[in-house]
Amino acid sequence: MENLLLIIAGIAIVLAIAYAVFNYFCVKKLEEGTEKMGEIAGAIRIGANAFIKYEYKLVAIIGAVIAVLVFIVISWQAAIAFVIGAVMSASAGWVGMKIATYSNVRVTNTARKTKDVGKTLKVAFKGGSVMGLCVAGFALLGVVAVYLIFGLGAGQIDEIISGEISKNFITQLPASFTMTLSGYALGCSIIAMFNRVGGGIYTKAADMGADLVGKTEAHIPEDDPRNPATIADNVGDNVGDVAGLGSDLLESYVGAILSAVMLACELFTHTAVFTDAAFLQSLMLFPIVFAGCGLLACIIGISYIVIKPKLSKNVHMELNIATWIAAGVTVAVGAILSYFMFRNVSWDEMHEWVKFNVGEFSPWLAAVCGIIAGIVIGIISEYYTSYDYKPTKGIAHASKEGPALTVTQGLAEGMISCMLPVVVLAVAIFGSYEIAGMYGVACAALGMLSFVAATVSVDTYGPISDNAGGIAEMSELDPEVREITDKLDSVGNTTAAIGKGFAIGSAAFAALSLMTSYLYAFTGGDLLLNLIDPLTLCGALCGAALPFFFSGLLIKAVAKAARKMVEEVRRQFREYPGILGGTEKPDYKTCIEISSQGALKEMRVPCIFCILFPLVTGFVFGPEFVGGVLIGATITAIMLALFCGNSGGAWDNAKKYIEAGGLNEIKAEIEKAEKENAEENVGKGSPAHDAAVVGDTVGDPLKDTVGPSLDILIKIMSTISLVAVVVFNQYNLFNLLGL
Repeated sequence: MENLLLIIAGIAIVLAIAYAVFNYFCVKKLEEGTEKMGEIAGAIRIGANAFIKYEYKLVAIIGAVIAVLVFIVISWQAAIAFVIGAVMSASAGWVGMKIATYSNVRVTNTARKTKDVGKTLKVAFKGGSVMGLCVAGFALLGVVAVYLIFGLGAGQIDEIISGEISKNFITQLPASFTMTLSGYALGCSIIAMFNRVGGGIYTKAADMGADLVGKTEAHIPEDDPRNPATIADNVGDNVGDVAGLGSDLLESYVGAILSAVMLACELFTHTAVFTDAAFLQSLMLFPIVFAGCGLLACIIGISYIVIKPKLSKNVHMELNIATWIAAGVTVAVGAILSYFMFRNVSWDEMHEWVKFNVGEFSPWLAAVCGIIAGIVIGIISEYYTSYDYKPTKGIAHASKEGPALTVTQGLAEGMISCMLPVVVLAVAIFGSYEIAGMYGVACAALGMLSFVAATVSVDTYGPISDNAGGIAEMSELDPEVREITDKLDSVGNTTAAIGKGFAIGSAAFAALSLMTSYLYAFTGGDLLLNLIDPLTLCGALCGAALPFFFSGLLIKAVAKAARKMVEEVRRQFREYPGILGGTEKPDYKTCIEISSQGALKEMRVPCIFCILFPLVTGFVFGPEFVGGVLIGATITAIMLALFCGNSGGAWDNAKKYIEAGGLNEIKAEIEKAEKENAEENVGKGSPAHDAAVVGDTVGDPLKDTVGPSLDILIKIMSTISLVAVVVFNQYNLFNLLGL
């Protein structure tokens, strides 16, 4: 049975990667359009390639240092797994960035030639599907490789069953399969952190510089070729919103799968009555095979848009149908899988061993809790970020009174938007725990991300469409082309907010599961962390402050890089007045260099800080303090990430609502009702639009730099703590001093 289940996962991996390759070349063979369009797309491609090349060089050096430390202190297996994880995550980011830089101009050309929203959507989604399929395919490929090489090949699963765990040849500390899996997760997390933070700083520095000077000072359109920061802004969409997104959700996906596998190992090791090795292997394989079934379901969902002959103009509906198909097939197949894998174990034994309360369907129902929670959180995010609903329209209305009220209204809506998603998370955590214990909580995280290939495909199509709009503007194409790409981009902003909700929700589930494994690692089965204990309470307080400190570092980094960009754009407009007159060409290269250098320089401190903090505090204060840190950091990071994603998305779409003439339409209705005739313009270029641009600029680093980085923060800290606790549990300063 074990071989059959792994074959199912293998088939899913092969099909996903093959489908991604097919879509990649289908998109690439399309025409780029006019010579000017090709020239602009080429400049974006060169800039994106250059940045990711330098970033990966820096990450490779840091990763090599970490791999050596893991090899020396933990185990050689964990070190190799770390490298595998880093390679998989980096590959997903690189492939996604490549296809985005090829598909953007082809989306523009499709809109130019067909003037059809449905056909343009299909090209953009095909490009996004390459990223989605590669994220899930590469992640699952690495998990299966680690399972086969170290779990079966090196005999680490047999060691868990026999209870004779081998030891590291230098430190003589236990080198278990759990540590090897943690090494793989850590490799994915390191790349995700640098890609998200570095790409986020790059894209928002360029975006803010382009908007603040171009829109509000020079009053030229977004992505106007006269703006020196436009190419840098479009490069940023690829390195931040595509490469960063891919590595981020790959890391979330891996964390969801492995938290369940690691928890199964810990339950078997520390539960005295749990002695059935076959049941252990089923528990370990279920998350992997369930993820494989979810990937097959995503291939079906993605094919709905790719194969359907004619797509409607309702972009949001088409994308939702693809996601719902993937989710529905995952739920149906998951029920069959759960029954097939656990049907031979009695209900009483499952309850006694791992707290399964609904028999063989327990892990499936727990996963369904996660799926439902993810969908509900997505609906809530859509309500607070889409300009079809009251909150975002309220921000747009506030813009008529100036930027201060725009920012105030956006802050209020962002804060209010945190409540309902957290209630949904709490209900899902409690429900999944009642159904299947802590293993059920891990399955809920897996369920939420089981159709990640579909959600990433939908997410990635957004920045591709955004780039396509920029190319249309810079190439001076028919305004109708920009209207089509803007419609796709607007929906993309909402789907991105939904994707961020999935990411932070799954992070909460996975962090709780990793916390359980962390407690097992140093308490030996007594899962108690006393919050009244001064050391643990101090850790919780410091941990609660950590996401705010981390977020502040990121916002300052973006502001610093954006300030240089603003100064450069102003300098060019001042020294070369012919740029605005259209008689001189702006210097795009300098702006690209400013964003690149700023991102590479500013990302180091936040990234290294979040890696070192749990290690340093662990070796000084011990595991109880770090346990408190993880609790405090997880709670506040969830709130901050939801706030940042929703408020930033709402500000962005409030601006787009004004640009689409939403306020003009409402104003006309009011005038008709009141029989008044006002001359005030509340569309593009108006004071209300200027205020909305300021709000969007405030929200940019929140939604695209801070928010997405926070879910990585809590998982990377949990993973690092789990890997290192076997060391600092024994060797810490407080123990040495007898405290």
